[in-house]
Amino acid sequence: MSVLASRPLLMDCDTGVDDAVALMYLCQTPGVDLRAVTTVAGNTSAEQAARNSLQVLQVAGRTDIPVAAGAAATLRGDVKPEASFVHGEGGLGGVTLPAPSAALDPRHAADLIIDTARESGGNLHILATAPLTNLALALRKEPRLPELVPHVTVMGGAVHHPGNISPVAEANIGNDPEAAALVLAADWDLTLVPLDVTMRENLTEAHRQRLLAGGTPVSRLAGEILDFYFAFHEQTALPFRGSACHDPLAAGIALGEVTPKLAPRLHVTVDTADGAARGALVADTRGLYLGYPEQPGARTSVVLETDGAFPDLLVDRLCQVRK
Repeated sequence: MSVLASRPLLMDCDTGVDDAVALMYLCQTPGVDLRAVTTVAGNTSAEQAARNSLQVLQVAGRTDIPVAAGAAATLRGDVKPEASFVHGEGGLGGVTLPAPSAALDPRHAADLIIDTARESGGNLHILATAPLTNLALALRKEPRLPELVPHVTVMGGAVHHPGNISPVAEANIGNDPEAAALVLAADWDLTLVPLDVTMRENLTEAHRQRLLAGGTPVSRLAGEILDFYFAFHEQTALPFRGSACHDPLAAGIALGEVTPKLAPRLHVTVDTADGAARGALVADTRGLYLGYPEQPGARTSVVLETDGAFPDLLVDRLCQVRK
């Protein structure tokens, strides 16, 4: 499958373990034009996520990529607790890395998103692997943003699958439902990569051992930070030592290296009420038994099936020595 090499890319993330692995995958994939990284509070604080991103990019040899911190709270002002129980102290599985040599970009993440979109000739692809607060703020500040960003790929939500922060809500959507509702309602084509597929694309301990022995700085780092992440998944979500492939799978889909087996275009919104379903993704799947007939006006492709082969590709890519 061809990588979308001609399309500039911006990654908006909350750099915990899986964001870091996705970021290293982007850096390791030939032809990817990664223009910027922006961070938001989620797995850790926006500032810590930005520092983590600088450190990961340094390991990947990409200190040229600007990184800007963004929203510290949700659109309505909530400050969520950090997910150190999932991603370890500091967000990278408790692994300590050298201080970054590059400085943070002084702009707010929303401004870097807008500026990068304007500088990319109306061809920017945004990959969002975090709560969508930065994108919502950018939309509020520049309502014409969808004219400059033809496509957005979002890791988030759960359609038929259970949630991971409540019975129905996934973290990236559920931690700022108002922001997610704004982004999903914007006039751009959007691909949504929910738990329905990310929980079925699994990294295993055999993969991690391959990463540790892989011989590249990024493979070793990935193997080290996945240790804590694997322990969390084994205790809470999976019947084996391993993990879901949340953000890296979204990155693979954004690049075109993963072709979904089923991704109908559906009308999608988010429950923003203060009740038991707050943060739930509401996707119109009533056409399930009819093969998902066209829904006029729907602009969100919801990935419901993939082939399960991405973890092997991911490990191979991280272990590959770049020329």
